[in-house]
Amino acid sequence: MKLEGRKAVVTGASRGIGRAIALALAEEGADVAVNYISSEAAAQAVVAEIEKRGRRALAVRADVSDFPDTFRMAQEVLGAFGHIDILVNNAGINSDKTFVKMDHASWRKVLAINLDGVFNSTKVFIDDMLKRSYGRIVNITSVIGQIGNFGQANYAASKAGVTAMTKSLAKELASKGITVNALAPGFVETEMVDSIPEKVRQRLLDQIPLKRFGKAEEVGRAVIYLVSSDGDYITGEELSLNGGLSMH
Repeated sequence: MKLEGRKAVVTGASRGIGRAIALALAEEGADVAVNYISSEAAAQAVVAEIEKRGRRALAVRADVSDFPDTFRMAQEVLGAFGHIDILVNNAGINSDKTFVKMDHASWRKVLAINLDGVFNSTKVFIDDMLKRSYGRIVNITSVIGQIGNFGQANYAASKAGVTAMTKSLAKELASKGITVNALAPGFVETEMVDSIPEKVRQRLLDQIPLKRFGKAEEVGRAVIYLVSSDGDYITGEELSLNGGLSMH
């Protein structure tokens, strides 16, 4: 097991990609705090899955766009686990509208969760990592932050912002034993992608050289690569998992 004895936090971990990441961490031996905002039953189901794998788990409710709430979550997690080695900033939302129709509230809500949320969650755990001169931070970005997308100016801006922040933090924290990387999935089979109309799904698949959507488990495995000793010499990187949809 690559992560025996490690303690991890995954934000937005009650479903989809966050759930797959939490389970992948547990498979490799980590104890995991499962953050959620509204789906308590789903979060508890993830906790049960982790415990089945013989690891400790904890469901913690917090709105990562709210700093005091995120701070409270950190105290709860650190109280239960003692310290944190791995932080995966996965919580995110979209609120799609063309720019002309987008109101200020849609802009702010997406930026507050997707970008401010990464600041808040990192801020509340960083002191603990610094104290122990060890940390692995992975921020989940998106292919949309790399290439833009019709009707997603807010989402694209938030994800590109996280990538720039990742690089800056990587430079600041490298000498402290902390790596900071981003992971940019393309279209992954989750509820978000399942809700896309069939015609649009087909159009998307035509643009993907590998001719399929990604699996949440594939994102989970990529996180393991970055937070285990395999990824020790990688920092400030944005790793793309998009089936060839965008190549840099």
